[in-house]
Order: sequence, then structure tokens, then C-alpha cells
Amino acid sequence: MTAQPQLLPVSTSREAAALAWHLLSAHRPALATACAMFVVDALAGLVAPLMLGRIVDLVDRGADTGALVAPILWILGAALAAGAATALAIGALARAAEPALAELREQSLERALHLESAELEHVGSGDLLSRVSDDVRLVAVSITEVVPHLVSSLLMVVFTAIGLFTLDWRLGLAGLAAVPLYAQALRWYLPRSGPFYRREREANGERAEAFVTGVQGSRTLRAFGLAEQQQVRVTDASWRSADISIEVYRLYSRFTGRFNRAELVGLLVLLVVGFQLVRSDATTVGAVTAAALFFHRLFNPIGALLALFDEAQSAGASLTRIAGLAQLPGRDPAAAGPVLDRGDLAVTDLYHEYVAGRAAVSGVSLTVAQGERVAVVGATGAGKTTLGAAVAGQLRPTRGTVEVGGAPLRRSADGEREAVALVTQELHVFAMSVRDNLTLAAPSADDEQVRAALRLVGAWAWVAALPDGLDTVVGSGALPLTPAQTQQLALARVALADPLVVVLDEATAEAGSSGARALEEAAAAVTAGRTTVTIAHRLTQARAADRVVVMAHGRVVETGTHDELVAAGGVYAGLWHAWSGS
Repeated sequence: MTAQPQLLPVSTSREAAALAWHLLSAHRPALATACAMFVVDALAGLVAPLMLGRIVDLVDRGADTGALVAPILWILGAALAAGAATALAIGALARAAEPALAELREQSLERALHLESAELEHVGSGDLLSRVSDDVRLVAVSITEVVPHLVSSLLMVVFTAIGLFTLDWRLGLAGLAAVPLYAQALRWYLPRSGPFYRREREANGERAEAFVTGVQGSRTLRAFGLAEQQQVRVTDASWRSADISIEVYRLYSRFTGRFNRAELVGLLVLLVVGFQLVRSDATTVGAVTAAALFFHRLFNPIGALLALFDEAQSAGASLTRIAGLAQLPGRDPAAAGPVLDRGDLAVTDLYHEYVAGRAAVSGVSLTVAQGERVAVVGATGAGKTTLGAAVAGQLRPTRGTVEVGGAPLRRSADGEREAVALVTQELHVFAMSVRDNLTLAAPSADDEQVRAALRLVGAWAWVAALPDGLDTVVGSGALPLTPAQTQQLALARVALADPLVVVLDEATAEAGSSGARALEEAAAAVTAGRTTVTIAHRLTQARAADRVVVMAHGRVVETGTHDELVAAGGVYAGLWHAWSGS
């Protein structure tokens, strides 16, 4: 059975609420305006039932038609005031909520971008994608659509209840007959609904993971005849999500039935009590009419609260997932440490295991002088890529240290020179202009610096020949680039970033193509004078290095120059003879 990926952390409801309030409190004036307008809207809604009750009393007393003008004008005025207040409230809420939501998006994305690659592989990309897309979208819709109706309905319920007691305390008590039934329905529903919504969001993440895996690995799946098996996995994940959604709907349907029963009982009790009060001349028909309208007026806001509460529960589950991501440790500028100006590299007693008890690298120590080019070679599974990822800061080792310039390896602060840059075969072209693709590595770089970097890697000729030159949009949905061109752009980014140490892991894997020599020359030009660690999958790279480090079973077994190791007749010599056919 395939092990399910471990999910990213989920915050508690209290932590999510604290994060939401922290973001919203920065926009208190707009938030206060929204609250005030919601109160005005709720108060304006009380006018119509009161005035209709007054009209009933006027008609009952035989008043002339002129007496009806004032109540009618009050009703019209209240309707206009309610409409204006609602518009102002929604606008003010948007001014408070949209910036807060944008900050939440940015914080979540920042944490996602700084997840270590090993951690991201461990948890799976589906859970992350569902949080930064589906969950953020659901919270955004909730803030702009659900929250205004939720607040308005809640205030309407509160003020209507107050108005009911103001008419006659006995009618108010009669209306309270529905409260125990409402409470019983909520007590039945709430403990059951929360876990369902959490399971629904998790199932959606698993569905996204299965779908993304199938799309990204479609060629491999077809090549190994596993496409049908992956399709079954996607189908199973989709149905698990659908089954949970159906169960949620069934639960909600039973919940609304219990609320409808409470409404029926409350209205019947109110009408019976009102009849007895009118019969004994304790109140007027108009007052009972207004009370009945007040109580009936509660049906819509309470029904809206039910529907919106259902959506709010789902949005709350999404918010806890986003907050769990947003509260992951981020970059700490205070812990930035000294600015590095030299690129000597020291790896000390490096040990890492992906699976407990099975070391990928063990006891690896390596010193690379500033400007030295070292090639790491070995058979598949020797630990080369793990060592390269640790040196590049993409992997936090189980034990051991990696130091650059005498300081522990860390992420560079904004605007600071990068300590280490990693270039792999798995490169990405962003859907933007060539210039923007390159200045991601150095936002302050001008066009002359961009052109110089492209000339350094031998890419300026084909970039200049593009329809709009540096302004040509490339990537998905635009002009596609060849793998060799993509790797040249990646090497140009390294030149612009100007790192102290460069790690190349299959960065010139197009060596079998017509552009092999150009890529090798580009890599050599970019790394000239820089401390360079090359994870060599072709031994021609090792031969060109200043020193060769040979790994086997996660350990360093040989080190020396190419000629020294070939002459020694050890592991490297065997690899070289097999590679070269000599």
C-alpha cells in the first residue's frame, strides 16, 4: 500500500482567529465604519414591521387615509436608509478585508516559497497547492460575500428580538419558546460538522495531489504502463472528496429540518399567546401583528445564518489550513548574520537520512578552497545529489554543518549577495519576458548587465534575434524555449546573482545534443573564479575539475585530481575505464 504524504500543519481555530484579527486590526477605521453601517441597516429593518402594526391599529380604529401617509413614508425612508447603509458597509468591509487578505496571501506564499525542497517532497505538492489556491479563494469569497450577510443577519436577529420584547414582554417570552429547539439543533450539529469540514478540505488536498502527480508524471506513467493505475488513484481520491461532500450536505439537511421545526413551534406559541392577549384587551391587534411580523422576519436571517454558517464553517476550516502555512517559520532578518565576502566551503561530518535508519550520506567532510572547482562522482545512489543539496542549502541535514566563508550556511537577506546558487537539470521558464526571467535573480540589474550575462553564457545572439528581444514573453502560453536555451537562461541568472559558491547538478545535461559544447563553455564561464561543486554524471566534467571526490554508499572513498585517481587504480579508475571504454 502506498504511504499517504504527511500534510502541512493546520492551526487551531484560536490561532487562525488571532491571525485574522491581527491582519484586520491594521485597518480599524474602515472596519469600524462597516460595523456602524451594519447596525444602521439592522435598525432600519425594524421600521417596516412596527409601521405595519401601526397601520393595522389605525385601520382597526377607523382612521382616515391621511393617517396612513406617515407610516408609509417611514417604511420608504427606512428602505432607502437600509440600502445606503448596506452599500457603505460592504464598501468599508472591502477596504478593510481585501488588504488583509492580500497580506495573508503574500505571507502564505512567502512561507510556501521558503519551504525546504525535502520537506515539500515529503508533504506532497497537492496539499500546498490546495491551500494557496482553493483555500485562499474560499476565504476570499467568505470575506467579500459571506461575512457581510453573516453580520447583517446576526444583527437583524438581535435587534428584532429586542423589538419583540419592546412591543410586549409577554409576546417576547412567547417567541423565546423556539430558543430551546434552536439550541438543541445547534448542539446536535456543531460537534458533527467541524470534523466533516476538516476532512473535506484534506480530501480536496489529496485529490489535488493525485491529479498534479498524474499530470506532471504523465510521460513516465505512460512509459511504464502505469497511467491506468494513476487514473484509478485520481478517481478514488475524487470520490473520497465527493462522498465527504455528500455526507456534509446530508448532515446540513437534517440540521435545517430541526430549525424549521423550531420556527413552527415558536410562531404557533406566539400567535396563541397574542390571541389570548387581544381577547383580554391586554394588547392591540396591531401589536400582535407587528410581533408576528417580527418573528416571521427572523426566519430569513436565521435561515441565512444557517446557510452562511455552513459556508463559514468551511471557510473556517480553510483559514486554519492557511494559518498553519502562514505560521511556519519564515526568514528571520535579525538572524541574518555577517555579510560574506569569501567563498571557501567547509562541510563537516555531514549525515542525512530520508528514511530512519538508512543513511543517504554518512560522515562526509569536504573542504573546497575559494575558486576551486570540485567534481563529485560515484555510482547511482552514492549520495552525490544529497551532498549537493546540502551544500546548496536546499536540504537541512540530519547532522553536520555546512559553512561558507567561515559562517554557517543560511538564506541570504533581501538585497544581499547570494552565498550559494544551485543549477539543476530541472529548470523552469517563467511565463514572462526574458528580461524578467533573468532579473528575478537580481531585481536591480539594468539592461546592460542583463546583456552582459547573456553574452557570458553565449545566449545573446538568439535572444537578440527574438521578435521583441529582451521584452519577448517566453514560457507557458508564449514562446517556448529549447532545453538548451532554458539552461543558458539559468546560467545567466547565476551570473547576475553573483554567488560565492555554485553547485551544478546535471546543469549541462544537454551534452548529448548539438548545443553540448556551448553549454559546457557557458558553465565554465559562469563558474570561473568561483568556488564550484559539480555533481558529475559525466566523467568528462570530472576530468576538467581541479579535484575529484569519489563517493560510494554515502561516504567519500577517494579524493584527488583526475590523473592521480586514474593512476591509483581504485574506484574512480574503474569508473573512468568503464566510461571511456579504455
